[in-house]
Amino acid sequence: MLKDASLVQPMNRVTIVGLGLIGGSFALGLKAHGLCNEIVGCSRSQSTLDKGLQLGVIDRAEPDILKAVAGADLVMLAAPIGSTETLLRAMAPALDGSAVVTDAGSVKGNVVAAAKAVFGKVPNWFVPGHPIAGSERSGVEAAKVDLYQNHKVILTPLPDTDPDALNLVQHAWSGIGAEVLTMSVEQHDSVLAATSHLPHLLAFSLVDTLAKEDENQEIFRYAAGGFRDFTRIASSDPTMWHDIFIANQQSILDVIGHFSRGLEVFKAAVEQQDSQAMLGIMTRAKVARDHFTKMLAKRAYSKTMTEKNVVFTAHRGGEVKGSIRVPGDKSISHRSIMMGSLADGVTEVFGFLEGEDSLATLQSFRDLGVTIEGPNNGHVKVYGVGIHGLLPPHGPLYLGNSGTSMRLLAGLLSAQKFDVELTGDESLSRRPMGRVTKPLAMMGAKVDCREDGTPPLKIKGGQPLKGIHYDMPMASAQVKSCVLLAGLYAEGVTSVTEPAPTRDHTERMLRGFGYPVTTEGNKITLVGGGSLKGTTIDVPADISSAAFFMVAASITPGADLTLQHVGINPTRVGVINILNAMGGNLEVLNRREVGGEPVADIRIQHAKLKGIHIPEDQVPLAIDEFPVLFVAAACAEGTTVLTGAEELRVKESDRIQVMADGLQALGVKADPTPDGIVIEGGAYGGGTVESHGDHRIAMSFAVAALRAGGNITINNCANVATSFPNFVELSRKVGMKLDVAEVGESNG
Repeated sequence: MLKDASLVQPMNRVTIVGLGLIGGSFALGLKAHGLCNEIVGCSRSQSTLDKGLQLGVIDRAEPDILKAVAGADLVMLAAPIGSTETLLRAMAPALDGSAVVTDAGSVKGNVVAAAKAVFGKVPNWFVPGHPIAGSERSGVEAAKVDLYQNHKVILTPLPDTDPDALNLVQHAWSGIGAEVLTMSVEQHDSVLAATSHLPHLLAFSLVDTLAKEDENQEIFRYAAGGFRDFTRIASSDPTMWHDIFIANQQSILDVIGHFSRGLEVFKAAVEQQDSQAMLGIMTRAKVARDHFTKMLAKRAYSKTMTEKNVVFTAHRGGEVKGSIRVPGDKSISHRSIMMGSLADGVTEVFGFLEGEDSLATLQSFRDLGVTIEGPNNGHVKVYGVGIHGLLPPHGPLYLGNSGTSMRLLAGLLSAQKFDVELTGDESLSRRPMGRVTKPLAMMGAKVDCREDGTPPLKIKGGQPLKGIHYDMPMASAQVKSCVLLAGLYAEGVTSVTEPAPTRDHTERMLRGFGYPVTTEGNKITLVGGGSLKGTTIDVPADISSAAFFMVAASITPGADLTLQHVGINPTRVGVINILNAMGGNLEVLNRREVGGEPVADIRIQHAKLKGIHIPEDQVPLAIDEFPVLFVAAACAEGTTVLTGAEELRVKESDRIQVMADGLQALGVKADPTPDGIVIEGGAYGGGTVESHGDHRIAMSFAVAALRAGGNITINNCANVATSFPNFVELSRKVGMKLDVAEVGESNG
């Protein structure tokens, strides 16, 4: 038996049983990547074998299955699913355990049953598999060397599967460019019934139905691209799909039932001209296809957390001039969807931030039964269901990298009648949630997380909540908002006292939706049992996004930049206060109020900054802006000291340590402390820094290049889209010199 699969390169002999598109493409891939010395093809058809030899797909043809299998390191069973048992029985005498056997069948329960029927149990050298790739074309002549490149291959190992056998099969597939994933046999068959088998069944059925119509020639003559795209797969091999539909009968019947019920709902909406119901179905469908890729990122058959490593190259120098408007405030965008969903009536949102975090919130409420149109250039229309109108989601709510979404939803959902689970990506799954589960438990909620206090959060429905007074141990707008949102459903009075001011968007927006909230000093109070009324929200430009350009203009000689329509909520203006304290030249112009939120235009010109001891009362007012403020400190004359900012260590990354590491890599004297950092300003050079997938780190070092002595390369910048989708475009517009490239892959 194979002792170390990683050393088997190349394998001596691989046998392909069933020489068609799937088996032939596997063979071509192995040959192209030098993963085996000899490919043996086995088929009942001599003409298929002759064609395989002629096309260079195989090196040797062997119609006798026992001779073909004997002496092979790996056997790939790539014949129709209905012949699996027959072929395994035929090759069994030649299988002595020295060869690893895998297959490419799309119904793993059927394959496992076939193996048990032949061998009494599934041998430990048998590794069931299924490549998620194909074509409506079939036969060895359709084989493509790159068919599996960047496509997923699902393996369904059993508890007794030999690890070395599994490694060998994984090695072969990954070696030809496939993304190898694993899941259980049962989950595979259920998932594929929905994502592959049902679409093929529907395509066959639709074309057959229309072909029997009296006007079928006219129907097909005038069919547009959508019809061609959807029905393309009806050209697939009927025999193969017949076998699949029989083999995966129960899973396919289950998903047909789900689909039929959904179709009846859509039919009823059309019959009744129920615009809201139709819009709900179509808007959910419009975004679901893209969102499912993210939502299922940690499930085996879909997109994994490995993404392209987006690398920023920030060239030294540049200028910062002009007038721009940065995207809408993320905090307000989140809350507009949440409260609009709970309101009675329609809420229209303008300036909505179309970043991944805000979209995760939006998608969650679609999953909770809310009809939401858009976003379309920042315009969103939310058809509120009322405070008690949310519906159980069909699965966990995936919130990506958004801590705001998870913490606020934990409060809002803790009082619903149904159970719900909140999940996130790898970064969010490491972030502490005990700070919200503790006060929620005091209110009577049942919210479970991992032992270390991290997600996923599992919320038990049907729990009556009681109002509490909560003295927050540390300043956090997310914790405050979580408690207040739970308080909407609680019996009696809910109040929160915060040790320092935090952003008050939740309180302001609740009042904007007609829900009474009182603020007395540092105590915020509301009474449960009220309702919200739909309204219109104009989201101000995000001061956290504007902060990158405030610092960019402040540190760049000759800079003169105006930022339009920036939210200047008094709980968010720490970055302005700190830059002014450092000697910055910032003017706040055209102050006004929009939808209960103060906004203004901000003009920033270059100034010689000086190091300061940042006042601790400003820390909560600038908690998200500190990464770029550290860049300002590096450009200032003298020493800047930050204390009282331990929360920075539990953001998307440990922002204190990650910024210190990056600054040190550029030659800045930056000493991290448990609750802050000490930065000595002065000249610094270029270099390579790691953002650790934290968007604010990435953008901060892009700004740093304006004063660097050399170019700065920043790794793992894909998550910039999380909070600032057009950062690169706006940076270039004002005069920064920023290039973007995808380099290899990263788990960033």
